[in-house]
Amino acid sequence: MIHHIPNVLSKEQVQYFREEMDKIEWTNGKVTAGTLSATVKNNQQLPEDHHLTHHLSNIILEELGKHPLFLSAALPLDIIPPLFNRYENQESFGFHVDNSIRRIRGTKERLRTDLSCTVFLSEPDEYEGGELVIEDTYGYHEAKLPAGDMVLYPSSSLHEVTAISSGCRTASFFWVQSMIRDDAERNMLFTLDQTIQNLRVQLGDTHQEVIKMTNLYHNLMRKWAEL
Repeated sequence: MIHHIPNVLSKEQVQYFREEMDKIEWTNGKVTAGTLSATVKNNQQLPEDHHLTHHLSNIILEELGKHPLFLSAALPLDIIPPLFNRYENQESFGFHVDNSIRRIRGTKERLRTDLSCTVFLSEPDEYEGGELVIEDTYGYHEAKLPAGDMVLYPSSSLHEVTAISSGCRTASFFWVQSMIRDDAERNMLFTLDQTIQNLRVQLGDTHQEVIKMTNLYHNLMRKWAEL
C-alpha cells in the first residue's frame, strides 16, 4: 500500500533544509546504489558522512517520531537515517528495486528494508518531470507531493524517478524496518487503527466497541510483530 504522509516537515523547516544544503558540495548519487541500480542511477547526493547530513537526518527522525499517521502506517521498528538527493539537467533514476538489507552508516548494524520513504523538499511547480513512479499490483502510481510531505511505499516495489526536464528536485530518502514484515498484515493493522481512531471520536474511549476493537488490534500485533 502507498501512503501519502502530509506535513512531515513544516515549510519553515523545508526552507532551512534548502538554505543549508545549498552551501554544500554534492556528490555522485551512485555511492549508495546497488550493483544493478547503479546502472540506471544518475543524480546527486549529500555526502553520507557530512555533519549537515547527520543534522538534517536527525530533524526528520524527530518529526517522524511524533507523526501519528506515519507511526500507524509504518509501525516502525527501526529507521535507516535519512539521506538527501537532488535531480536536475535530465538526471533520473530508472526502474529498480531497493536493496533488501542495508547497513546503518557508521555501524555494523543491518536492517531489512520493508518500506521506502521519500520526503519532498521542492514544491511541484519548481521542476518539470521528476515524478516518483511506483509499480504495484494495480499498475503505476505517480507521486509529486508538496514540499514537506512524504510518500511511504513497500520497498519490494519497482520504482523510478523520471528525468528532470527543467528546474531542480530535492528530496530526502530512507528506509524503515517495520515491526510487521508482511505488507498485507501491516495494511490490515493500519485500517483497523484508523477505524479505532474514528470510533474514539464518535463514541468515546470507554465505549465497549472501541475497547473490543482495541483488544483485537493489540492481539493481532502480538501475533504478527517481530521485535
